[in-house]
Amino acid sequence: MKLVIHGKNIEITDAIREYVHQKIEKAVNHFQNITNEVDVHLSVARNPRITTKQSAEVTIFINGSVIRAEESSENLYASIDLVADKIARQLRKYKERRHNKKTNTQVTKEAVPSENIVPDLIGDRTPELPNEVVRTKYFAMPPMTIAEALEQLQMVGHDFYMFHNSETGEINVIYERNHGGYGVILPRNPNNTTNGKNGRAAHDYSHTHETSPSPN
Repeated sequence: MKLVIHGKNIEITDAIREYVHQKIEKAVNHFQNITNEVDVHLSVARNPRITTKQSAEVTIFINGSVIRAEESSENLYASIDLVADKIARQLRKYKERRHNKKTNTQVTKEAVPSENIVPDLIGDRTPELPNEVVRTKYFAMPPMTIAEALEQLQMVGHDFYMFHNSETGEINVIYERNHGGYGVILPRNPNNTTNGKNGRAAHDYSHTHETSPSPN
């Protein structure tokens, strides 16, 4: 298993490196057969008004999937402890999902009504963009279903997840709505009134999916 440690606004000392290896390797010990790489990012916020400014973020790459956890506190070692416990729970959940998926292959699909699709993603709001790009990320995007993208969203702990839809061949975004459920943003074909390849719509996999990008 490959473990890489990065630091931002902090020097990665031998003591910190040894502690990270001890805690993270223990957390993933029972899952090393499925773990390809572990990235650890340690950072300290320079803003004095932020009390929980010592952060530890762990990203694990598993056979095309990504599991992510992040914790912050007033002490870096405490943050490492917290994120190690959290990533261990995430790995257990991942393994349970894989097991349940193998034993239950029946999935009920329901087409999303086309009237829920909105042509304008912004509406009457004024777009607010940052003055400059402060970080660029590259990641593999293997084809997956909406159900698999939902699993990825839950594992990485973000508000949204961009993925390559295996059913349509398009790039979609699944996101968590503020009032519950999950939405899916699909590209609109200018020559068609429906989204997706050959007019196929997104599917509902026992969660509340919609194509409207509004977070409300």
